[in-house]
Amino acid sequence: MKIELEVDLVDVAGGNLGSVGRCLKRLNVPYRLANAKNPPSGNRPIILPGVGNFGAVMNNLKRDGFDQLLIDLIAGGTPYLGICVGMQVLFDWGDESQVAGLGILAGKVVKLEQGKIPQIGWNPIEPRKGDGMPGYVYFVNSYVAQPEIGENIFYTADYHGQFCAAVQSKNITAFQFHPEKSGEFGEKLLCNWLDTVNQC
Repeated sequence: MKIELEVDLVDVAGGNLGSVGRCLKRLNVPYRLANAKNPPSGNRPIILPGVGNFGAVMNNLKRDGFDQLLIDLIAGGTPYLGICVGMQVLFDWGDESQVAGLGILAGKVVKLEQGKIPQIGWNPIEPRKGDGMPGYVYFVNSYVAQPEIGENIFYTADYHGQFCAAVQSKNITAFQFHPEKSGEFGEKLLCNWLDTVNQC
């Protein structure tokens, strides 16, 4: 599949578009905002940043069938990067709003049970796959994904117990943390992903 030198940055009315957009500019990666009225076509990689409530993000995605479009594009091989709630909505179910997610990855998203909630701040991550690299990243989250397929876990972190910090499966990569707010290491993670789609 030919990927153009541009990224579709999905606007779900509440995502951290500003910080992700600024990070892409620092990396000299052009992007366009995509939504139901300006949908992605599948010939550009998709980035879905999400901040806030799982249910609110899913409601916004469901407008005009945008959720099904995303499902079809990802199934067709379009590279996808999810950030924060953009990772969570990939799964079957979100406990936060008691609503279904996109159902692309098997599993559910559950609330952290210990420590100060939300988790806000820096936390080390450890790779579960050979091409990952350890480092410190910035989290803001009250909920974490529980993938049913362990091979989909890309990174883990520890917050009063180990949890899934990132997933990777075929053309899907997604981070629970915020790489765009994680300094040089976070930018390196983004560059590594962009490099796989010939962007960086």
